[in-house]
This record gives sequence, structure tokens and C-alpha cells, in this order.
Amino acid sequence: MKNQAYRMAMLFDFYGDMLTDRQKEFYDLYYNEDLSLAEIAENYGITRQGVRDVIVRAEAILTELEDKTGIIRRFHKMQEQFTDIQTAVDRIRQINEERRYYDNGIEGSCNDIQSILDQLRQE
Repeated sequence: MKNQAYRMAMLFDFYGDMLTDRQKEFYDLYYNEDLSLAEIAENYGITRQGVRDVIVRAEAILTELEDKTGIIRRFHKMQEQFTDIQTAVDRIRQINEERRYYDNGIEGSCNDIQSILDQLRQE
């Protein structure tokens, strides 16, 4: 269940602007506010099935967008790569500090890589 909720949240975060206002509202109430279909239906004066149809359609749109673009998949891959780069920079720094003759050039290069990595993480 947590995996499904996380997946739905990611889909909404990345592609939610592609939904209609009604789809966004119902999707948000159902997944983020944890309202039941019946509660949403009661608040909007429609049937539970009507709410379900809107949410299922929104899910289909978001899933189709991810299937076509793969943006979330690439986002996760980039996050893994950032972690790998960070690990490598930390290891290089550690080796440099353990050396008998500390190399300022190596430290400077590590700082440059760290700065670029920090910028990429913010984008």
C-alpha cells in the first residue's frame, strides 16, 4: 500500500498539471487527504461511482504520461547516480587526507565536483 501511495504521489507531483481541475481535486482528496470515495461524493453531490471514474481516469492519464516519457524513472536513476558520485568524492577526499602528502589540487577538484553535484540536486 505504501508503495502504491508513493507511486501515486510521484505521478501527481510530476504530471499533475496535465489533469483537469476536477481530476486534480478528486485525486488530491483521495490520495493526499485520504478521503474515501463516499466522502468525496457526498461533498460534491455526485455518486461514489462518479468520483471513482474521475480518479481512475486521472490515474490512467498520469500512468500513460510516465509510460511515454519515463521522467520519474530517469529521476530515480539520477538520484542513484548522485549518490554514487557523492560516495566517490567522499572516498577521494578520505584517501587524500590519509596520504602522507596532502594534495590541495585533489581537494580543489573534489570541491568543484561537490559544487556541481549540489547544483544538480537543486534543479
